Amino acid sequence: MTAANARAGSSALDGETRTDEGALSTIGRGLALTPELLRGLWITLLLAVIATAGKVVVPIAVQAILDRGIIEPEVPDLAFVTGAAGLAALVLLATATCNVLMNRRLFRLAETSLATLRTRAFRHIHDLSLLTQGTEQRGALVSHVTSDVDTVSQFMSFGGIMLVVMSFQLVLATGVMAFYSWPLALAVWICYLPILFLMGALQKRIRARYQVVRTKVGAMLGAISESLVGSATVRAYGIEERTRDRQIDRIGEVRDAQMAVLRPQSVSFFLSETADGLATAVVVVVGIVLGTGALGIDLPGAELTAGGVVAFVFLVSLFSQPVRMGIEMLSEAQNAVAGWRRVLGVLDTPADVADPAGSMDPHTGRRTDPVPGATPLPVGPLDIEIRELRYRYPTGPEVIHGLDVTIPARSRIAIVGETGSGKTTLAKLLTRMMDPTSGSITVGGVPLHLVPYSSLRSRVVMVPQEGFLFDTTVAGNLRYGRPDATDEDMHRALAELGLQAWADELPEGLDTPVGQRGESLSAGERQLVALARAYLADPDIIVLDEATSAVDPAADVRLAQAIDGLARGRTTLTIAHRLSTAERADRIMVLDHGDLVEHGTHDELVGIEDGIYAGLHRSWTAHRATR
Repeated sequence: MTAANARAGSSALDGETRTDEGALSTIGRGLALTPELLRGLWITLLLAVIATAGKVVVPIAVQAILDRGIIEPEVPDLAFVTGAAGLAALVLLATATCNVLMNRRLFRLAETSLATLRTRAFRHIHDLSLLTQGTEQRGALVSHVTSDVDTVSQFMSFGGIMLVVMSFQLVLATGVMAFYSWPLALAVWICYLPILFLMGALQKRIRARYQVVRTKVGAMLGAISESLVGSATVRAYGIEERTRDRQIDRIGEVRDAQMAVLRPQSVSFFLSETADGLATAVVVVVGIVLGTGALGIDLPGAELTAGGVVAFVFLVSLFSQPVRMGIEMLSEAQNAVAGWRRVLGVLDTPADVADPAGSMDPHTGRRTDPVPGATPLPVGPLDIEIRELRYRYPTGPEVIHGLDVTIPARSRIAIVGETGSGKTTLAKLLTRMMDPTSGSITVGGVPLHLVPYSSLRSRVVMVPQEGFLFDTTVAGNLRYGRPDATDEDMHRALAELGLQAWADELPEGLDTPVGQRGESLSAGERQLVALARAYLADPDIIVLDEATSAVDPAADVRLAQAIDGLARGRTTLTIAHRLSTAERADRIMVLDHGDLVEHGTHDELVGIEDGIYAGLHRSWTAHRATR
């Protein structure tokens, strides 16, 4: 598969497919994915209401103490002052307790529910086909289940409830202000209304720019991940500076995207601070005018005492706090919505190669119903029938053209062809890493697309081209083939493959760490571990995807011996770059630009004058003779 083919595979993995969706709609869909977050929501809201209501105690207590405890009596009423202050302190203590309980509860619910979201996104990425995964860099995929979910987590564990709390605080402060003096309360709202209208326009810009930020972060993580994985190539070709420049460019793009968000955010904060100062000045000036009647203004309900004016200043602070924090919380909300959209983009991407036995619905977490006709592979040796098989990459040309072939059970087949002839594509179709555009593949008489994964993956195993190893020991990698394998089982498998002597030579035997991607071992040793892993899995069909193309000559004999042991009693298809593998096969399939042009035994094919295999074999033989 070419890079162009991979990029052509359109998917929603980048999360850009629904940027026209409203923020509330996105939040609604996100909450539907994490119902745990709404569990016991009424308790959280009740604690939030109590915590917020307690905040108005201070201005009410200040007004009462000034007017009734100090100004009105000829001598300050210390008993009243002490009682009012003590009662306010008790209410504030209860408020603080409710606030702590609310935050602890909200944090626990948010982290539990978002762990569910992270798990579903990670699981669904693995359910997607290799072609779909290939449409985006690995680092960007990782960002969907890490940084994107983290932005949602930060908002839901603090910002979400604070928006609710601040909204209630705004209403409560307005009510108390109106109780003291409705004209002055109206004057405060007049100071803030223009600011709130401007905020709406600014938030639209912020939301769009945060979407860009999340995309740029994914691209940055992808570039950094790629350079780390390819560090050996970077050093081998001396392209460290170019690689650094590319990373700096990606980091700069993230910085520029963040700065683009900062500009409207700065305007929002400036407008908020301006409104705060203006409202405080209005309260002091208008409050004194209404309280003293200096301008002869006498409105019903406008009378204000000295304590009322001071209380109003406190209330303006309570009123302005939701506006200031609301701006910050709305910015966090826009960032969270952008992250949610990218996660939803992953979950909305259909698994085009689905398990016919049913798979997890990423939106509900429930298992889907089995596909009608889903049938496990029959017991015993398995043959393969391919009929009119065709495959086309998205928006690309057809690369497999109507293949028709029968592969008998327990036969050894070598697949030969030039680069780009369709060998790897055929291997992926045979192991159902991808589904064909048309035509059919049946294994043991069962259509491949109806074989449950539990049966398919235990009976049909592919040894990939790169012989990938996980960052654990040799034994840990072997157990990926059979998790319950004992040390005795592993040693027996290695002995049957003729690899016991090699394993004994390892520094720590089977407990030898292999490093990331198996880089502590040579390419040939990685292939040996991959072959032993496949042997330990004990499948009925093995597909070796160019498994002999990445080894050094010294390991060739050992590897050939292992392949022979692996193939015994099994249906084996080997994509052969070394024609020594083809010589040992029962039959050879020769592909040319997606067509099966030759099919027969080694002796039959080398006897075809001007045949493709005969030409390849002559070139290979001549090359060996000159070595």
